[in-house]
Amino acid sequence: MNLRQLEAFRAVMISGTVSRAAELMGITQPAVSRGIAELEAQVGFALFDRIKGRLVPTPEGQLFFRDVDASFVGLDRLRASAARIRDFGSGSLKVASLAALGSTLVPRAIRFFREQHPSITVTLTVMSSSAVRNHVADGQYDLGLAADEVDLSGVDHQLFGSFPGVCAIPGGHPLAARSMITPPDLDGHDYIALSPEDRVRLRLHQICEQAGVKPRLVAETPNSATVCALALEGVGIGIVNPLAADGFQERGLVLRPFKPEVPFRSHLLFRPDVQKGRIVRAFVAALLKARNTRRSLSADQS
Repeated sequence: MNLRQLEAFRAVMISGTVSRAAELMGITQPAVSRGIAELEAQVGFALFDRIKGRLVPTPEGQLFFRDVDASFVGLDRLRASAARIRDFGSGSLKVASLAALGSTLVPRAIRFFREQHPSITVTLTVMSSSAVRNHVADGQYDLGLAADEVDLSGVDHQLFGSFPGVCAIPGGHPLAARSMITPPDLDGHDYIALSPEDRVRLRLHQICEQAGVKPRLVAETPNSATVCALALEGVGIGIVNPLAADGFQERGLVLRPFKPEVPFRSHLLFRPDVQKGRIVRAFVAALLKARNTRRSLSADQS
């Protein structure tokens, strides 16, 4: 049996007559009748009884139609999937992100992306930078955002951005009155640090040593957003990625520039086994738009 024969059988079952089936398929009535006769010969049983010039489905034909119709539903899904792949590269997108961007910038990018591509489903998972790298390298995610300390071997990558760290300060803290924070300002204050392997923490440690400054370490966490939450509760002060601090100022957290600059760098990671499809390129464009929008807002507020 072939697809054309099955199409003829399904068209007659749906329309009720050979003439209507021929119209649906855009072929002649004899061609429809011939296709059904050939199909009956191959399946080994009658699909229709011929009664007064009409085709009436047999019980066997009705049973067979259930499976035929289900297979055509699958074909319709394949056609829709092919259309999405033709237009966008895929019908879905899986994104992995480090926490600093996964709760602020990436959701904004998803909004921008869906304004242009509302039929594409986006899956966003927030995880550590090392996990982002591993999942993208394994092909489980289409693209990822990771901090610059991650191992970039085995993945395609490009620099996404470099964002000067800011000092997160509890409201009412003595340093909150300053317009800028420098290393000597940290001396003796309760300090919330990032993870020991974090490059920003290592860089800040070098700066403080050179300045002869010793902040009092009271807590450490891998996420800038958690540093902001701890600072908001008055636990201490910390240097954070400004993108992770979105929304905290409205809750009372004070953010001040820190000099010398301690940059938070992040990279875009791509699967090494496939070329970047149009859907991935479109999402990268949305990420860049979200990044540039955030920078414009920062410039307006400064």
